[in-house]
Amino acid sequence: MTDIIHLLPDAVANQIAAGEVVQRPASAVKELLENSIDAGADKIQLVIKDAGKALIQIIDNGCGMSVTDARMCFERHATSKVKKAEDLFAIRTMGFRGEAMASIAAISQVEMKTRRHEDEIGTCITIEGAQVTSQEPVATSPGTQISIKNLFFNTPARRNFLKSNPVEMRHILDEFQRVALAHPAVFFSLHHDGTEIFNLPKGNLKQRIVHLFGNNYNERLVPVEEDTTIINLKGYIGKPAFAKKTRGEQFFFVNNRFIKDPYLNHAVSSAFEDLLPDDSYPLYVLFIEIDPSKIDVNVHPTKTEIKYLDEKSIYAILKSAVKRSIGRYNISPTLDFDQETGFSNMISPKAVEDIVPPSISFNPDFNPFATEKSSVSGYSSSPRNYDAKPSAKNWGSLYEITDQPVVEQASFYADDTVLETKQKQYMQLHNRYIVSQIKSGLMVIDQQMAHERILYERFLIHLDDRKGASQQSLFPQTITLNANDFELAKSLLDDIKSLGFDVREFGKNTLVVEGIPVDLGSSNINETQLFEQLIEGFKNTQQELKLTKRDSLARSLAKNSAIKAGTSLGQEEMNTLIDELFACKTPNFSTSGKPIIQTITLNELDKKFEK
Repeated sequence: MTDIIHLLPDAVANQIAAGEVVQRPASAVKELLENSIDAGADKIQLVIKDAGKALIQIIDNGCGMSVTDARMCFERHATSKVKKAEDLFAIRTMGFRGEAMASIAAISQVEMKTRRHEDEIGTCITIEGAQVTSQEPVATSPGTQISIKNLFFNTPARRNFLKSNPVEMRHILDEFQRVALAHPAVFFSLHHDGTEIFNLPKGNLKQRIVHLFGNNYNERLVPVEEDTTIINLKGYIGKPAFAKKTRGEQFFFVNNRFIKDPYLNHAVSSAFEDLLPDDSYPLYVLFIEIDPSKIDVNVHPTKTEIKYLDEKSIYAILKSAVKRSIGRYNISPTLDFDQETGFSNMISPKAVEDIVPPSISFNPDFNPFATEKSSVSGYSSSPRNYDAKPSAKNWGSLYEITDQPVVEQASFYADDTVLETKQKQYMQLHNRYIVSQIKSGLMVIDQQMAHERILYERFLIHLDDRKGASQQSLFPQTITLNANDFELAKSLLDDIKSLGFDVREFGKNTLVVEGIPVDLGSSNINETQLFEQLIEGFKNTQQELKLTKRDSLARSLAKNSAIKAGTSLGQEEMNTLIDELFACKTPNFSTSGKPIIQTITLNELDKKFEK
């Protein structure tokens, strides 16, 4: 019997390795940006075409490479950052495995131009599918310029599994933002299909956050700083008032490397305990400096997971530092009112002799059950007198209410779910629930969830027939989004217009809303707030429920525009709400699957009264 185990050809091995390292265009962007950082560049330009499927180009002014190094960098496990096993315990560079360039070259067409600062001429290498097609001298500027074309051209299965251009571009923006945040002293620029998305000058961390996410973030940031023998912590957290319903603005960096760590995230969330609702997530950009020998970054191919020797101490330090910053900048209320800045500006000093005690005047003869004429004419002010007793006059009027005609109760058919009545009468309980008598007992309806269900099914119809009516605004509203949300909004623009929004692009990361759906004409929130909530809610439902794009849009808009608990409704409004609810396809359950209607039978009431 012949041997069956054999070595894989280099081309096959490289493609297999590429599947781990380069999962999508954003993975290649991350590896190339980190290589530029490791090369000492302080100016990095990123050019993207077709969301990275057609072209990914990185231009930096780093140290560059010699002729031999330029050829060697595309070999597997070839790196300048690790020379012996002990170096793995003192890693300060972004890359160290020597797999990225070989993996990228195995699944794309690569052209690299590079020159060291001390050389007069550089090197140009072209590679296609891990095969070097040419290498020649070239006149180029100091640094390295790498162009990756037709990613996954020789692995069509992987290319077919790529998402749409807006989705892939958002992943690229995520990776770009992480690297840019970690290195505020480096100039970054990003161009996509000829349009400049970012132009980030050198600066400090706060300036970089504002440049990435928008000028309105300047007032949202609170500094955090803590130096200990275990870690050094610095960065910024967001004020609780600006927390969002979705994740995406939470950044942890360990030795300037972006990481994902639910354990440390829980430490920050615990520090915000009782300041935020359970479904809100604060902004934070936190940097942890730690001895490389006390962590292991060689855990996952993406290098976003780290193991610590003493993670419990790091958790405690992180939580206490964030909590201290919250208290230091008066984000949370204090019990010491002398130190409470919120009250200091409201109290004006006054001399003791100018302080007059309050006085109370009332009419002891006032009878609230008397006729309107007598109650008005009989009112007179009197000095403060606690010994005065109310008059016993007209006590018999207390029983006049019994002489009023009895209002006939609404009677329902035997089917409790069909609200056909001779005279529909509903009662609102605590401005949250609508209560009605049915044949078997009582029916209680949650008004907010009922309205969400009505709007949700109505918006789905608009998305299907693409005929949502729009109510024009008197003054169009301009909305500026961060780059990621703007790309998302562009990808949803057709469906958003189908819902009834009249919206168009207006320059860099800016939209103009000229109209909102007619169904929301009575909404109390403005166009800007409504649109921002629509985008935020869409991201939330996409993350948690993995719904289709249209379903997520309909749910988000219905949730953010439905009447809220605490809204007072008139009898006609309650009638309309109930009628429209029972006209829905699924009136009994909300969009989140919770019950909208609860019934309490007479038998259950009898048991409560122990009958």
